[in-house]
Amino acid sequence: MDLLTQSISLLFRPRLKAIDSYALRADEIQQKQLNRLIESAKQTEWGIAYDYKSITSYQTFAARVPLQTYDDCKPYIERMVAGEKNILWPGSTQWFAKSSGTTNDKSKFIPVTKDILRRTHYLGGLDCTTLYLENNPNSRFFRGKGLILGGSHEPAALNSKSSCGDLSAVLLQNLSPLVDLIRAPSKKIILMGEWESKIKAIVASTKHKNINSLSGVPSWMLVLIKAVLKDTGRESLTEVWPNLEVFFHGGVSFDPYREQYKTLIPSDKMHYMETYNASEGFFAIQNDLTDKGMLLMLDYGVFYEFIPIQDVELESPRVMPLVEVELDQVYAMVISTLGGLWRYQIGDTVRFTSIAPYKIEIVGRTKHFINAFGEELMVDNADKALASTCLATGAKVKEYTAAPLFMLNKAKGKHQWVIEFEQSPASIAEFASLLDQELQHLNSDYEAKRYKEISLQPLAISVVPEGTFYQWLKEKGKLGGQHKIPRLNNLRTYVDELLAIGKIIPPPTTRSDS
Repeated sequence: MDLLTQSISLLFRPRLKAIDSYALRADEIQQKQLNRLIESAKQTEWGIAYDYKSITSYQTFAARVPLQTYDDCKPYIERMVAGEKNILWPGSTQWFAKSSGTTNDKSKFIPVTKDILRRTHYLGGLDCTTLYLENNPNSRFFRGKGLILGGSHEPAALNSKSSCGDLSAVLLQNLSPLVDLIRAPSKKIILMGEWESKIKAIVASTKHKNINSLSGVPSWMLVLIKAVLKDTGRESLTEVWPNLEVFFHGGVSFDPYREQYKTLIPSDKMHYMETYNASEGFFAIQNDLTDKGMLLMLDYGVFYEFIPIQDVELESPRVMPLVEVELDQVYAMVISTLGGLWRYQIGDTVRFTSIAPYKIEIVGRTKHFINAFGEELMVDNADKALASTCLATGAKVKEYTAAPLFMLNKAKGKHQWVIEFEQSPASIAEFASLLDQELQHLNSDYEAKRYKEISLQPLAISVVPEGTFYQWLKEKGKLGGQHKIPRLNNLRTYVDELLAIGKIIPPPTTRSDS
């Protein structure tokens, strides 16, 4: 470690000591988070409604406060957006993180209070650096600049009192000017909303700088890397930025991209560090680069609860605090935060890979979805889009499933839909185009990824013969009313199996595949 980085890293020692205490004091730390959350919110409308003044234990909190989804919170959040004070959290909230929607909305708006900015999101960013330097004693981290690639929703006013944007845009908008000393490109460029222009501006601004760290979503960062290499005429990123040493990544699984990154950054000095940072909060960091499990961050003003995956669909599921979880079990995560989310079901499922300290890996979502490129496409989006497309074309869909199709050589991908029609449309190409448009209308993140095909190309439809899905269920031993076709999946297992069966079953002469 060079002298400058070594000197600055000494300032992080107290944080390392606090993080080390997670292994022995997890229950105590979590109870302290809950107590502070309740104390802070007892005079809010929510706190008064649930009599937070009289809550003295987790058991009382869990018995009194109901589990929440975004749709449950929405009426309160709308009032916060309108400028009302002391609703879910003390005071007023100016910023809201815009992310993909729920069953009823194209987008949802997550409160980003001053407290959650400072004590959760920014502390998470600081701890990423702290833990990385602990893992890499040869780092020259503070000798270069970090390239942060933000999201697709630029900061915008919701009204005279509230603004929204991607979480990354909200964080950068409120970031201390001191951080600009070690960050690139300029705030003006990183907050641009038009992606094609933004990528060009980032390349022009950073290609001659000493960039030694990257931060962002793997799929989007790959687009930027390709643009840098095309502009500079180089074969690898190490030729452009020879001191590059770490990529802090999150948002989507890194596994499909790992080999591509190794090819584009052929350096044994390069490290990859996963983080779990969502609009709702910062939750976990990979603290050991040889272990895929991420350390659950316990003192960020987030109180964690967990629902066993088999109970998720129950009307009254079992809900447990951190101290009761078991190793290698899958749970749906429930959070209470400094942003005013109370017993909020975030929708992510995690598996515990360690319990001393607590480490997790993200398994997926509580419902079927596709999030290979950050699009967070939900089954509800797919069902509604298909219904509208069928209405417009006169087609009738009998069964369908969809999965991502990666084209890493192009740093892009698409969704491949396998459809068995009861009544085929006159044109499969027209059907696919209308379906794609409907998905963009229903889901803002899908729309952003499809913009000018920077990351996500138009979806493709493969029509399979009548009986294909039935045969697939039969081979799985899942014939019967209780078994359902998995509609969306991040993995291609179902799609590939169905396509293989479809080739064996002779297609009707009236059908055409595309």
